[in-house]
Amino acid sequence: LVMLHPFMPFVTEELWASMGERAGELIVAQWPEPGVGVDAAARAEIDFTIKIIDAIRSQRLEVGFKSSDIVPVSVLASSANAISIANRNVAAIRRIARVHPALIRITKGQDSDSWDVELRDTFAVNGVETTSFVAAQFPIGEITFLGFTQGFIDIAAEKARLTKALETSTREAKSLEGRLKNPAFVEKAKPEAVEKARADHAAHAAEAERLAAALARLG
Repeated sequence: LVMLHPFMPFVTEELWASMGERAGELIVAQWPEPGVGVDAAARAEIDFTIKIIDAIRSQRLEVGFKSSDIVPVSVLASSANAISIANRNVAAIRRIARVHPALIRITKGQDSDSWDVELRDTFAVNGVETTSFVAAQFPIGEITFLGFTQGFIDIAAEKARLTKALETSTREAKSLEGRLKNPAFVEKAKPEAVEKARADHAAHAAEAERLAAALARLG
C-alpha cells in the first residue's frame, strides 16, 4: 500500500501556485474544458456504421445464421452516401458483424474488398449461369444487404420454425386482446392481473412483428 504523506495536498497546492498565474486555489479550481469541437459529419458516419453492424448482427440471428458464420453479403439497394460509408468502414463491419462483401454479378459468394451496387441478375454456379439464389434481406435505413444462405441455413426448415412461432405468438396476442376488450375482465380482475395481461399482449404482439419481419427477410 502507498501511504500518502499528510503534507502532500499542501505541497501540490504550492506547486500549482508556483507554475503560473492562477485564478484560484487548486482545491476549488474547475476542470479544464476541452477546446476541440465535434466533427458532425464524422460523428454521423460512425453512428451509421454502428447502426449497420448492430442491425446485421441482430437480423442475421433472427433468420437463422449462427453467430460463428462469416456470411457473404451483397448489396440490393443503397444510396450513394450509405454505400460510401459502408465501404470506408468495411474492415470494422467485416470483423464485428462477421460478414464479407460478395458480388452477385461475378459469382455467388466471391470475396470483394468493397460492396458494389452494379449488380447483375445472374451468377455462376459450377460454371453455369443461373438466376436461382437464396438470400436473406437485411434492410438498414438507406441500404439493404443480401446475406447468402446457401451452406448456412436450411431455408425450408427455418421458414417452418418461424411460421410455427409466428402462429403461436399471434394466437396468444389475439387471445389476450380479446380478454382486455372484455369489460368483465378489466373491471373485475385485480389491477395487477390486468397489467400483466397488457404486458403479455404487448410482448406477444412485438414477438409476432419480429417473426413476421424475419420471415419476410427470407423471401
